[in-house]
Amino acid sequence: MTRNHAVTDGDGSVPVGYWHGLDDGRIQCDLCPRFCRLREGQRGLCYVRGRRGDSIRLFTYGRSSGFCIDPVEKKPLYHFLPGTPVLSFGTAGCNLACRFCQNWDISKARDDDRLQARAAPGAIADAALRSGCRSVAFTYNDPVPFLEYAVDTAIACHERGLRTVAVTAGYITSAPRVDFFRHVDAVNVDLKAFTEAFYRKLCGAQLQPVLETLEYLVHGTSAWVEITNLVIPGENDGDEEIDRMTRWIARELGATVPLHFSAFHPAWKLSDRPPTSRAALRRARSIALGNGLDYVYTGNVVDPQGSATCCPACGRPVIERSGYSITDWYLSPAGQGAQCAHCGAVIAGVFDAEPGKWGSVYRPVRIA
Repeated sequence: MTRNHAVTDGDGSVPVGYWHGLDDGRIQCDLCPRFCRLREGQRGLCYVRGRRGDSIRLFTYGRSSGFCIDPVEKKPLYHFLPGTPVLSFGTAGCNLACRFCQNWDISKARDDDRLQARAAPGAIADAALRSGCRSVAFTYNDPVPFLEYAVDTAIACHERGLRTVAVTAGYITSAPRVDFFRHVDAVNVDLKAFTEAFYRKLCGAQLQPVLETLEYLVHGTSAWVEITNLVIPGENDGDEEIDRMTRWIARELGATVPLHFSAFHPAWKLSDRPPTSRAALRRARSIALGNGLDYVYTGNVVDPQGSATCCPACGRPVIERSGYSITDWYLSPAGQGAQCAHCGAVIAGVFDAEPGKWGSVYRPVRIA
């Protein structure tokens, strides 16, 4: 893995790895399981990686669609430095083709209109420090297509004592999977459904590589991992599918991996579908809890019970939230985790001794 890439060309592109030549003259990109095979001048489905000459190049290195300071709960991460601000940014493009994309204007961008002024990795880390952030998040669009930019930014952050967060669909092959996630401190993986048919029909992708990413993250790295499942009426909201998915999470990943059921709002090419009801999210949460998961949340709806972190031993709330803000805190610090102040049981996660009080209002930030 190389680092500190320099922008060497007028179009802002940099040479990247994870590809090999084919006998027919094309070059195959090996970053994700899509394996785009490219002739001169062509770009992959993600649009931001493409062929020029005899190599694959990244065309969005050092350029972002915007920077904002968010509460870390918005990623969503409920067990990673709760209540602290995170500097969030993305670029453009995506290596999935989700018909329901909530950030389609960024992830589906096919030109440079969404990209602002250049921002070097070190400048991003410095801006996060100046803003009082504890971490930097690669989000808004999936960081896998801009992996080299994300890795160099993560290295700059760690040099300054900042943590890093990846919000991703987890659609990546084995070698870059290792190279990327060894630089990340916390990950939220969007597990979009639990059938190959859904991934094929609505994402143009496959389920199995995502499951492999989740297993690798939980068992092969030290990163804190949480999962989000966007519940879409009529597509992935069946009780049987949710039952199979949550049983798999409990069996293969462990009961302490937090799961967020998030409400779908009509968007992109599924604008004709109804939004997810709060009752559907609560039913999904009940199934997951019944299958042994310790921490299950509902999101994109007002649901105080579904946003509270409860002790799996005594059942009492240890973190209560209003929106993305923490309203009550009943934790005592205990190393990497924390202890329930009611019964002393360990609560899994990465916690400060005291909760952050940053709040839920995000603001844009300029990178010098």
